[in-house]
Amino acid sequence: MDAAMSTQSELAELGRQYLYPNYRQAPLAIVRGEGALLWDAEGKRYVDMLGGIAVSALGHAHPKLVAAIADQAAKVIQVSNYYYNEPNVRLAQKLCTLTGMARAFFCNSGTEAVEAALKLARRYFHTQGQPERLKVLAYANSFHGRTLGALAATGQEKYKQGFGPLPGALHVPYGDLEATRRALGPEVAAVIFEPVQGEGGVVPAPPGFIRDLRALTQETGTLLIADEIQTGIGRTGTFLACEAAGVRPDIVVLAKGLAGGVPIGSMLCTEALAEALPPGAHGSTFGGNPLASRAALTVLETLESEKLVARTRELGGVLASGLEKLVARHPKKLEGARGSGLLQAAVLVEGIDPRAVIATLQTRGLMLSVAGARALRFSPPLVVTQELISEALGILDATLGELSVQ
Repeated sequence: MDAAMSTQSELAELGRQYLYPNYRQAPLAIVRGEGALLWDAEGKRYVDMLGGIAVSALGHAHPKLVAAIADQAAKVIQVSNYYYNEPNVRLAQKLCTLTGMARAFFCNSGTEAVEAALKLARRYFHTQGQPERLKVLAYANSFHGRTLGALAATGQEKYKQGFGPLPGALHVPYGDLEATRRALGPEVAAVIFEPVQGEGGVVPAPPGFIRDLRALTQETGTLLIADEIQTGIGRTGTFLACEAAGVRPDIVVLAKGLAGGVPIGSMLCTEALAEALPPGAHGSTFGGNPLASRAALTVLETLESEKLVARTRELGGVLASGLEKLVARHPKKLEGARGSGLLQAAVLVEGIDPRAVIATLQTRGLMLSVAGARALRFSPPLVVTQELISEALGILDATLGELSVQ
């Protein structure tokens, strides 16, 4: 036990000494996982309600994903985009079939997928003889990534401090259709939105907003980009969250859960946009590599074979009901609960430090994250069990019960 504890403290010290200090990392090192459980270097067990920030769709060490990655690694990992590779073309076909899109571009992260979508929107109008349409309309409190283009679209100033002017984006209140209508001038190429604002605090779009937004963008000839990086791959109970609204955007961006933890991003678009980025206009060295593509194919196949999307709807209802009960039990500590499927949040009342609550929960074996100012975000693996949801809710209940408020 002493050796294990020393190992964890040594790893934390090495991290503090050599990693760039741009994260607030807890002084623990995770060494293994199984399903929706994790263990640190000391052997401590955690209920994982974070899921790698909505990434670990199949949980940890899923046997099908492990086998697929090992099998592909033994064949070929990278061949470049000078050639086709079978896992990638099969993945493109599968994603287009599932989403109703026509074309798929692959990269390595959500930010890169957003960047590709923004470039596509600009260049499409260039090819249409409307080069003045360069701006993107986005929403306050949104999060679309950290590269300069994606950061410009992000509607949270805290992420932009110190990076200078980031032109090219307009922002209006989330869910405000009339403000959107007023902002859609002749210089706007696209509207980008999240069906549920994840980093903004797990805030679902108002009822009817996504449907009305689609109608508005069609009326004005503006492209509609759905940022499904956090909501896609079944997380909210349909493969894409837009499906629940009966909406098909012009462009969809995916990442996070797509390959179950192997880095990947994808931009999907309609056939009308297929000629806008000709060879050489955009690319990615690692994008669409056989390893990530095989992992993503396995995730999609497992979603179907294990009926995980329907299961997400069921367990999302269990989680939502449990959070509502906690709100009723702790009205001086929780002001509400919100979300969709297995992307949910319990919102702390103003004045309670969410990071202190997260730290206490961690000591008790529960991993959550903070989203927005005061939301405790639940984004567990889609394979999470009802028993583990109950355990997590019990830990949160006990922690809130002991929490003192002014």
